[in-house]
Amino acid sequence: MILAQRPHTGASPDATHETLTLRAISYRTTGSGHGAIVRLMSPGDLGHLIKPFVFLDLFEGESSFINGMPMHPHSGIATVTLITEGNLRFEDAESGKGMIDYGGVEWMRAGAGVWHGKEMSVGTSKRIQGFQLWIALPPELENTSVDSQYLESGAMPEVGPARVILGAYQGVKSPVRAPAGMNYLLVTLRAGESWRYVPPEGHESLWLSVSRGSLSAPSVVMAGEMVVFAPGDGAVTLKAMHKDTVFVIGSAKPHPYELALGNYSVHTNRLALRAGEANIAEIGSRLREYLKQPQGSDSMPFFE
Repeated sequence: MILAQRPHTGASPDATHETLTLRAISYRTTGSGHGAIVRLMSPGDLGHLIKPFVFLDLFEGESSFINGMPMHPHSGIATVTLITEGNLRFEDAESGKGMIDYGGVEWMRAGAGVWHGKEMSVGTSKRIQGFQLWIALPPELENTSVDSQYLESGAMPEVGPARVILGAYQGVKSPVRAPAGMNYLLVTLRAGESWRYVPPEGHESLWLSVSRGSLSAPSVVMAGEMVVFAPGDGAVTLKAMHKDTVFVIGSAKPHPYELALGNYSVHTNRLALRAGEANIAEIGSRLREYLKQPQGSDSMPFFE
């Protein structure tokens, strides 16, 4: 469910300039649930407003739900899987083996097409929580080769209470090979602690979602909510309320392309979408033949 919120305009005559220039919340949503997964944003709703961010899931539950993830295709996008509680194991021919826990990331650029879904498995924690974000790729990347990275939490740089997942902030740059022009941060605030985010120049799109605790933004944002701020270049001051609070915040330069949508794909035009969908169909045919062979394994992480 998505609700519009009118900007507050009742500032008193003696309000400070800071109060007068607060970045208003335009939309808020608690999404729709699908078992352990809550879909907060899709390309057809909020994703259309804050592209290149086009899709956001909040997942939470028994870690074993990861075993039920089927192989599935994508093209034209990149996915960012970020852990905020618990841990998952990864195994990849290039990245090796390891554990992704709080602040750890899987980056997967689908490009021209890939089938995936088995690259991570249950770790040592009984429960797991995190976000999966989709990024709409620019034309020069939407039909290019697949690229993936698995980054343990220690590899993710920090600036104050924020981990820089994508982009760069206050001179700190993420190791993720994402396109320029966007930031995605994981922030942890202690109860009562405040933090101010100043978007880089040109980052007109701004949103956040809380996974634990609650924020004053200055209106309250509860755990499980996503909010979208009005377009602009203003900063936001955020305060954790009565509990320690964990949230993600994203900002970006607007994605200047229409969204051509398929079942598993997002592209910048219908021609690129047709090429991506044709490629993932061909990959899927090869995958099915591979799985029929004695050495075929449905636990393989990627097929491209």
